[in-house]
Amino acid sequence: QVQLVESGGGLVQPGGSLRLSCAASGSIFSIHAVGWYRQAPGKQRELVALITSTGSTNYGDSVKGRFTVSRDNAKKKVYLQMNSLKPEDTAVYYCYKAQSSGYWGQGTQVTVSS
Repeated sequence: QVQLVESGGGLVQPGGSLRLSCAASGSIFSIHAVGWYRQAPGKQRELVALITSTGSTNYGDSVKGRFTVSRDNAKKKVYLQMNSLKPEDTAVYYCYKAQSSGYWGQGTQVTVSS
């Protein structure tokens, strides 16, 4: 059974940085795309960043140039480095694995506020 566990969320001031981590277990990791989505209150879940098995990346328009997704296949982890954070980045961030119909973590809250 696939499990995804996020960590690293919290409260940060505008302009600050955070690094999210997601640990995967339960099945082969390296051959699947993994990444991050987010959902703010009253809004739909949206793509933040994805990274394929070959390392190709895809970012949501609102985070391009500020966020970086990476993966460590040996550790079965995916990371999201978030820089120059803005209040509009406040959301619950979900780890995602593109296997079968998709797997999701439980989410981690990121709040950007002064």
